[in-house]
Amino acid sequence: MLSGRITWTSHANGIALRYSAWWLAKAQNNALSVADVTTRRRAIFVEASFPDAILRGLILAAVALFWMVLLIRLNGLQTLSKMTNIDFVATIAFGSLIAGASQATEWTGFVQALAANAGLLGLQAIILTVRKHSKTVSTALGNEPCLIMRNGEFQRDAMMANGVRREDVIAKLREANVLQLSEVRAAILETTGDVSVLHGEAELDKILLEDVRGT
Repeated sequence: MLSGRITWTSHANGIALRYSAWWLAKAQNNALSVADVTTRRRAIFVEASFPDAILRGLILAAVALFWMVLLIRLNGLQTLSKMTNIDFVATIAFGSLIAGASQATEWTGFVQALAANAGLLGLQAIILTVRKHSKTVSTALGNEPCLIMRNGEFQRDAMMANGVRREDVIAKLREANVLQLSEVRAAILETTGDVSVLHGEAELDKILLEDVRGT
């Protein structure tokens, strides 16, 4: 009787071990299949990962660049003009999206980046149209240029309010080939962060300081 129980127990244990081994092998095969599917999904042009990465970098970057050029031709030169802070931010976003498109690992991510470029450009065009017809919207969305230097004298309050150092202004004066501070009629911090330096012997026309804070 005891011998029969031992035989039955050994048989049951053998079945359990074989079932466990079968289940483990099946789980490993499923894991390999998932990894293989993932690898295939990430391969856009060829199965080999390194050549595929090179082809993605070359082809996708070229397509994204030509797509951006086409959008600019359709929307006009205003797209990259950086005349307002919105144009400036959009220009940076365009470059980031092109970089993202060139690094896409799937077609869906690549198409999404191209669609985002088109959508951002369309939004920029809508905002430009609204700003042309609404002074309120233009004021709300855009900053005003600020006078930081006038007739050779630094406007320290304006510089402090905008976080501009005296050394930064002097560097911009050198870039504008200013030889004497007395030559400077006005230095203006534009809405894009650039500094415009107006200098010379002639009298400054007042129209050049319209809508400039601090005048």
